Amino acid sequence: MTSATELLEVAKQAAAAGAKVLSGRDGSALDASNKGAAGDWVTAFDLAAENAVRRVITAARPGDSITGEEQGTTRSAHPTGYRWSIDPLDGTTNFIRNIVYYATSVAVADAGGAWLAGVVNAPALGRVYYAARGQGAWLEERGTVTRLDGPVPGRAGQILATGFSYEPEIRAQQAAAFGTLMDGFADVRRLGSAALDLCMVADGTHDAYGERGLNEHDFSAGALIAEEAGCWVRRPRLTSPLDGGPTDDERLDAWTCAAGLELSGKFPL
Repeated sequence: MTSATELLEVAKQAAAAGAKVLSGRDGSALDASNKGAAGDWVTAFDLAAENAVRRVITAARPGDSITGEEQGTTRSAHPTGYRWSIDPLDGTTNFIRNIVYYATSVAVADAGGAWLAGVVNAPALGRVYYAARGQGAWLEERGTVTRLDGPVPGRAGQILATGFSYEPEIRAQQAAAFGTLMDGFADVRRLGSAALDLCMVADGTHDAYGERGLNEHDFSAGALIAEEAGCWVRRPRLTSPLDGGPTDDERLDAWTCAAGLELSGKFPL
């Protein structure tokens, strides 16, 4: 049986490989195109970063399965039961427009679906967030490593982070419910990267984060990091990518949330 610490080291190396690709951003070589919904972009850097992440994982863990945003599912002929969830570029629109909130997200789960290690590497911010199950959440920034313990309880001027769907009908529902969702919060932020929003609850920047419609690769690493920082976390119960993944309706109905414990009741069920 592989320890969470060993898996975390592979996750760090894999996320660093993806982030290295992103750090070479060239606005003239984006080759951006829509994947379907307006605003849902993919670039040459998404694809190259996922290839880089997969190479590291496959070299270190050839028997593990991999599910990624851009290249789907890879299974070994002799599976170990461990599965990696990759988002090579979370925040693609930000990346295209040279807004700094984007990252490579890498996480790994055991055969029972428990998340064991996760890394979110944000090269434009110079931040690497990471966690292994039962070992706390950490931020490495400018050579300093800091343990994360979530938002400051009860502080004034609490900030909610959220996001909005690419689907017009869902976005209209979100707009209609927005006032109720904001009740008790002083302000809102929409950064455009779910992985970083979750990490920024873990580091106390945001007091809470909630969003409908995420895919597993959007939250897999960030949710573990927030959880290991002592935050309340709700992950959606989505059909596994190994089983074909969720339907659009299943995904769009589901909330992903993280907050300080005192805000755990703020989000719809």
